Amino acid sequence: MKIFTTENIRNIDRFTIEQEGVSSIELIHRVAEGVVSEILSRWTPTTPTVIFAGSGNNGADALIVGKLLIEAGFKPLILLFNFNGNSLSRDCRTAKRELLEHHDVNLVEIIDRAELPVLTPRHLVIDGLFGTGLRDPLEGGFKTLARNISESGADVVSIDIPSGMFGDWNARVIGRDVVHATVTMTVQFPRLAFFIADNADLVGEWKLIDIGLSKRAAEETLTKFYLVERDDIRAVLQPRKPFSSKADYGHALIIAGCYGMMGAAVMAARGALRSGAGKVSVHSPRCGFSIIQSQVPEALFSPDPNEIVISDMTPRFGWTAIGAGPGIGVNDATRGALETLIKTVKKPMVLDADALNIISRTPGLIDHIAPGSILTPHPGEFDRLFGTQTSAEARLLKAIEVAHKYRVIIVLKGHYTATIRPDGKVFFNSTGTAAMATAGSGDVLTGIITSLLAQGYKPEAASVAGVYIHGLAGEIAAETEGEYGLSALDIAAATGKAIKSIMK
Repeated sequence: MKIFTTENIRNIDRFTIEQEGVSSIELIHRVAEGVVSEILSRWTPTTPTVIFAGSGNNGADALIVGKLLIEAGFKPLILLFNFNGNSLSRDCRTAKRELLEHHDVNLVEIIDRAELPVLTPRHLVIDGLFGTGLRDPLEGGFKTLARNISESGADVVSIDIPSGMFGDWNARVIGRDVVHATVTMTVQFPRLAFFIADNADLVGEWKLIDIGLSKRAAEETLTKFYLVERDDIRAVLQPRKPFSSKADYGHALIIAGCYGMMGAAVMAARGALRSGAGKVSVHSPRCGFSIIQSQVPEALFSPDPNEIVISDMTPRFGWTAIGAGPGIGVNDATRGALETLIKTVKKPMVLDADALNIISRTPGLIDHIAPGSILTPHPGEFDRLFGTQTSAEARLLKAIEVAHKYRVIIVLKGHYTATIRPDGKVFFNSTGTAAMATAGSGDVLTGIITSLLAQGYKPEAASVAGVYIHGLAGEIAAETEGEYGLSALDIAAATGKAIKSIMK
């Protein structure tokens, strides 16, 4: 699914009105119907309800929501902000006339100032103050109002976007000056801001309202942001031919583990095997021999000359892809071995965990990473590599910058893991669960992506598909193990099931 900027969506909306003969007030009615449908599925007419309507089209949405709620048996208090008595947009004026056709309407029009109701956790608030047309952060009375709504404990339904927030970038916004939504009913397309961790408490749960905006305009509108869904991955994964053999599916070399951290090598290897690599070799220190042979008997073991750490990463055998880093430590011997590996290998590889930590401690080493390589940092690892970032938004923008600069793919792990390509395109993942916040989950991901790379998938496809499969495997495993009981090995074990479900 494409994720459009606010300006993109505004243009698609305009095209729909001008080229497809749909009036703006009709679109407002469609928005309101979607919002009310969701409200009726969650709250009863006896719920004390307050609607805050601004003077623009977001306010028009809120007024029609009020009309429909009255028809459904609610008795909302509707506050319409119309400063100086002449600030309403054309559609807001039309919506106000429609609302007032009802005889039992509790509408308070705020021309100058007014005493606002005291909100409690029992209330339902409909936030229709400001939509994506907002140009500057809230100030004065509206900032105070946003804080009061958020601090009241009331359930809040925000129309399109929480008031005070921007649809794209929010570096100028202070979170407590924004309405905190319980659920955000957004119009047609998700907003970029929804996928950035900084905004999670503001947006709450978000749901789409399909109002029938032009499909043609959406298809023709270019974007660099996408939400990855099942059909996207299904189109990438290739079914296996009946007469194929393990030689057709590549040889994944996993460089992982050290004394005390051999579990990382086990998890990465299992992820690689469960995601279809024809052959998997694990290069670890000699102390890992019995662990790998007993825990992952399908994998070949490549012993390092050193007993407890990896001191030589010279790739041997006929490998087709390399994944390096899980559990290798940051000692001097391993650091030197990784430096040699990076400067020697000219094919894209997967670099994770301690490999990233070593790179962050070795000035200039990142310049030698093969173009197309896949780096899979969590936020802490990213900041060690590229400098401390003050927010998730700043981190994403920095990732876009460095992916282009170093011609690498960055898998920035999180709730909506973002895969950032050198061309600036960003793919947010739609699978996963909080249960996956467990040690070793990232090692499994390294194995999966390395496996796909070994099977011949391009780095761009292997990274996006690997992240999606990993998240789906976590969801499947969590159905059995629950959010508290899920382990990384459960994710690895469910990887094959995840791929099977995608390819149905």
